[in-house]
Amino acid sequence: MKLLHIDSSVLGPHSVSRQVSAAIVDRLRQATPSLDLVYRDLTQIPLAHLSGSHLAAAQGAPAPAELGPDLAASAAVLNEFLDADIVVIGAPMYNFTIPSQLKAWIDRVLVAGKTFKYDANGPQGLAGNKRVIVAISRGGYYGPGTPAASLEHLETYLRGVFAFMGITSPEFIVADGIQVGPEHREKALAGALQAATSLQAA
Repeated sequence: MKLLHIDSSVLGPHSVSRQVSAAIVDRLRQATPSLDLVYRDLTQIPLAHLSGSHLAAAQGAPAPAELGPDLAASAAVLNEFLDADIVVIGAPMYNFTIPSQLKAWIDRVLVAGKTFKYDANGPQGLAGNKRVIVAISRGGYYGPGTPAASLEHLETYLRGVFAFMGITSPEFIVADGIQVGPEHREKALAGALQAATSLQAA
């Protein structure tokens, strides 16, 4: 069984989402020591954002030579995702949505014919056999019924993206209010870490 661990926070060891995603992976590896782990830090080895040349190459046009390494990186990222049985993602909220580094990764795995397709019934997800667990950190409170709920474009976006690929029940562990104050941060982190240790085994 293969586990793909993705981190996208720019805060390194100070990141709440990184701490929680690591705790999730530790929990799953303790339960299933034979898990084959692949780790990708999207801030240490960032993916380029899509360009016109990327899209042209995807449509079969000749790719410029300088795009070769990036196309190889795209293939590697997509294969990591396709090969994984479990995907764990650390996803902090930046300006009400996902980090651009994580968006660049999504652009490499949301690929027609690989993770979704269109047929007479519309879009069909092709990656529904995966378990996806997302560690979310948000500076404020964005849950249903909160004043800022309409600005929540992180969890809602990820739910939509994964559902489009056929993953209809992603799991979310959320640390909210981490910028409200030290006590709020400590409480949110403790709750998220406890939730991580209580996850169902792989």
